[in-house]
Amino acid sequence: MARIWDKYSSKADIIINNGSCYDFVKTVPDKSVTLVITSPPYNIGKKYEKKSSLNEYYLKQEQIIDECVRILADNGSICWQIGNFVENSEIVPLDIFLYPIFQKHNLKLRNRIIWRFGHGLHASKRFSGRYETILWFTKTDNYIFNLDAVRIPQKYPQKKYFKGNRIGELSCNPLGKNPSDIWDIPNVKNNHVEKTIHPCQFPIELVERLVLALTNENDFVFDPFLGVGSTSAAAVKNKRKGMGCEIIEEYYAVAVERTKLAMEGKLRTRPMNKPIYDPQNPKVNLEYEWEITSTQFALFNKKPVYRAGATK
Repeated sequence: MARIWDKYSSKADIIINNGSCYDFVKTVPDKSVTLVITSPPYNIGKKYEKKSSLNEYYLKQEQIIDECVRILADNGSICWQIGNFVENSEIVPLDIFLYPIFQKHNLKLRNRIIWRFGHGLHASKRFSGRYETILWFTKTDNYIFNLDAVRIPQKYPQKKYFKGNRIGELSCNPLGKNPSDIWDIPNVKNNHVEKTIHPCQFPIELVERLVLALTNENDFVFDPFLGVGSTSAAAVKNKRKGMGCEIIEEYYAVAVERTKLAMEGKLRTRPMNKPIYDPQNPKVNLEYEWEITSTQFALFNKKPVYRAGATK
């Protein structure tokens, strides 16, 4: 198994730094990363962040985004996944709030991807929030985009032309359709196969789609706010080089362990394009199965949840 490095090295396959991303990123050379993907703190007072004024939050985000642009290759992408700052039931959409930082670098916004999910906190003074956004920027017009790697099943795969010169031929791409800019991917809640101790972790499927589409094998993927390692796991799972920072010791330990499991092909993840829970169709309710390895059980210290009919 490849070594997990703590400091930057161009020779490393995986780097997980137990420290501040603001310090670590200064050690990374210019134009050495193909994809930056992260979900930064939302400034709402979670365990892993210190709540501050919106102005202070903006300046800290600007500091790390500036560095991420510096280390980004000319054919690379930045994907900043973000939700809302919430206070007294009033929201500030952080993607719009932070957009001027990317704009000042003349980055090109390719998509504002809507990540839609079915579960979350229930609001009583506004409609419950069930989506977040991913701002996908490229540094230049010459960027990596592997659409075929992330196509999803066609709704009507056998649909054919009914007139014209191509009558009788398939009218859709046999490899699948473009997944569009609205992604239905379950978020990681207590009954999710990937659940760890982190309260707001990335589903690997979300990261994996971006890794496959926006990088090639052996490219560096960097997550400045790594959390429990979903980005590094998704990178090594798909033969990319993962790199990230996590300052909280217990999250760092989980990130290292999950990445090791991914390197060994043992990390349980929700498969890409798996059907979403449907209360009217028990056959597709596979999202609510949780089979957990003894390693993960010991690591995450969680009580296993058994699906109906399973043997305890």
